Amino acid sequence: QVQLVESGGGLVQAGGSLRLSCAASGLTFSSYAMGWFRQAPGKEREFVAAISRSGDSILYADSVKGRFTISRDNARNTLYLGMNSLKPEDTAVYYCAARNGAVLRTPNLYNYWGQGTQVTVSS
Repeated sequence: QVQLVESGGGLVQAGGSLRLSCAASGLTFSSYAMGWFRQAPGKEREFVAAISRSGDSILYADSVKGRFTISRDNARNTLYLGMNSLKPEDTAVYYCAARNGAVLRTPNLYNYWGQGTQVTVSS
């Protein structure tokens, strides 16, 4: 049974930082591209960042480029998202997802999803 468990969310002031983690089990982690997505109330789920199986290919949404950093540790089966210079518009539930294939921005093409972790940025 595949499980993706996010952690590290919370309440932070604008300009602050957080680091999200996603612990994976039940799959060969190094065989999956991984992504972070987010969903704010009343909005569709949107792409944040994605990383290839080996980490040599990384994609970012324009809205987070230069502020967020995606990384992975295949030995620990863990995906990370470092978030700096947070803005109120970054407030959302953040989800990690796994895809058995190339790294992509489209949420519907990811096979497995976590339950999400709430990030709230106050102004």
